[in-house]
Amino acid sequence: MTAPPTRTIRVAIAGNPNSGKTSLFNLLTGMRQHVGNWPGVTVERKTGYLEHAGYRIEVIDLPGTYSLAAYSLEERIARDFILQERPDVVVNVVDAANLARHLQLTVQLLETGVDVVVALNMWDEFQRTGARLDGTKLEALLGVPVVATVGHRGQGRVPLLDAITALAEERHARHRHVPVSYGPMLEPDLLELSDRLDAIARAPLDLPPRYLAVKLLEGDNALAALLYNRLPEARPLLGEAEARRARIRRDAGREPALLVREGRGGFIAGLLREVLRAPGSAPAADRMAFSRRLDGILTHRWLGLPIFALFMVLLFNLTFTLGAPPKAGLAWLVARTGELLSGALPAGWPRALLVDGVLAGVGAVIVFLPNILLLFLGIAILEATGYMARAAFLMDRLMHLLGLHGQSFIPMLMGFGCTVPAVLATRSLPNRRDRILTALLVPHMSCSARLPVYILFAGAFFPRHPGSVVALVYLLGVVVAVGVGRLFSSTLFRREQTAFVMELPPYRWPTTRGLFVHAWERTRLYLRKMSGVILIASVVLWALSVFPAPPAGATRPAIEYSIMGRLGHLLAPLIAPLGFPWQLGVTLLGGFVAKEVVVSSLSVLYQVGGTIGPASHAGLSSLLAGGASGLTALTALGFMAFVLLYTPCVMTVVTIRREFGARWMWFDVGYQLALAWLVAFGIVQGGRALGLG
Repeated sequence: MTAPPTRTIRVAIAGNPNSGKTSLFNLLTGMRQHVGNWPGVTVERKTGYLEHAGYRIEVIDLPGTYSLAAYSLEERIARDFILQERPDVVVNVVDAANLARHLQLTVQLLETGVDVVVALNMWDEFQRTGARLDGTKLEALLGVPVVATVGHRGQGRVPLLDAITALAEERHARHRHVPVSYGPMLEPDLLELSDRLDAIARAPLDLPPRYLAVKLLEGDNALAALLYNRLPEARPLLGEAEARRARIRRDAGREPALLVREGRGGFIAGLLREVLRAPGSAPAADRMAFSRRLDGILTHRWLGLPIFALFMVLLFNLTFTLGAPPKAGLAWLVARTGELLSGALPAGWPRALLVDGVLAGVGAVIVFLPNILLLFLGIAILEATGYMARAAFLMDRLMHLLGLHGQSFIPMLMGFGCTVPAVLATRSLPNRRDRILTALLVPHMSCSARLPVYILFAGAFFPRHPGSVVALVYLLGVVVAVGVGRLFSSTLFRREQTAFVMELPPYRWPTTRGLFVHAWERTRLYLRKMSGVILIASVVLWALSVFPAPPAGATRPAIEYSIMGRLGHLLAPLIAPLGFPWQLGVTLLGGFVAKEVVVSSLSVLYQVGGTIGPASHAGLSSLLAGGASGLTALTALGFMAFVLLYTPCVMTVVTIRREFGARWMWFDVGYQLALAWLVAFGIVQGGRALGLG
């Protein structure tokens, strides 16, 4: 029997965006956090656990950050955790083929006094450059353990864990913290401030005096406020530090913060001269050469956006084409299950609940699982190859033209998956104005929960080109988002926009394991939703559709006497100008819980022949398109637009309230309802005026 761990080691993973940080987190913990080859994926701390060499290791994945300057929310999250919660070890994930940039964060981490292990990630890419790195010398010069890893291929896990435990035990032979020399302009002031701070800077801060002195000369307002509030005896030094900054600025003709950055850059340049060598006299291979040639086409000023649009149209059409056979198979399986249950169970409400409620509601949604998986597999491929970073680059100019921050494209892109993490991803934006504005626009990026609605209606009313119609709906969301963004930025959010700087990673082949993990995670989340919110909603919808029973001698369909029918008729005047029958109004109410419930409620409402699966799914499509529903292709398009634009699910609304307050939550609910109604009205009535239906 294995002895239980005797000690817990708390490990934080920190690194630049696009360094493979989350891949390494997944490698260490076995967790399946979403991995994307562009910045902004990790916007919250994620925690996992493992056991190694008698230790229980807690691993916290911090947001990707280029520095500890705490300008953006994600930088503050990372820095506050490192400085205030003081993990036992910080694993600094560094792109081995981009050392000059990534070691900037390493130097800052070392200055905080935390124990650091440097993970030279993407080691395989570094080796392909033909360069050589003296790892032993690098360890000696930095004073920290250095381990080569390839996170997405599962290489380097055990050596990294060994380095973590050895460092936690203070057994590593080269464990020391190397100070950076900032030159004659700063060093005298740093030494004096450090000596003064050394006499007073004890608990509760527990930070090296030299680090505090560097940050004061940099003009770090957040740390100055921390000193002011938590160390009153240091308050006189704040004014003195400001006076020193003014004198340095006058004498050097530059900001002290710039001199600090130059000092770190000089330290890194000298370090790399000592440890990095090209093979012989031949220059090291340029891993970005192929990427630059490809970017000449994919990010071309005029061709870039049309190519991106073409990729999206192809993706949606492949989602329909390749997803049709497995969707039919699932539909057959669900139908067969319904037939067996109907034949095995006696007539009565239990059978009706199970067949017409649970199986009809859940089965109507679960048949779309193959389409959703294919869509997200395609998006995962685009992310893993590095193309999505180019999409953000392409959209930057358009975002600024329409009043948005260029980096807003990242959470908006995440909105195509799920709106909740996309709203959370706005934390990566540099100011509250941009965060609120982007959060209000993110719901217009059509999340995966809406896809079953589009597939059902596009397949029923546009059978010749369903994929192109779905792509058009997605495009409508983007167009509306940028239009509303332009309006809001010129009215509610007037302010000068900030620049967007983004590192473009090299193009990479995605790994089979990474794609499989991503596909399985989507499958797991979708199935969990089926067994949770969709199941409960289907039962509730069925009950609302059968109770109360119609009175004796009733002449109308029984469902019109039910609670659902009465709700539908109450809503009918509001949606009549849109050409929607009352049944669609009820489904939109269910969509507030989760957008998949729109399809579930349609299945329960129409109860095609009392069956489900291919009979009911095909029957539901035929009923919708055949005229009995009162819908036309034009009103179906209007309904898809309404589903796209109206208030997102309850969890998104709650997240907006938690992030920005109740006022913005209610504003979001109100304006999206009004916007959805107006756009749907314009599509339907405008189309009718043009004689389209």
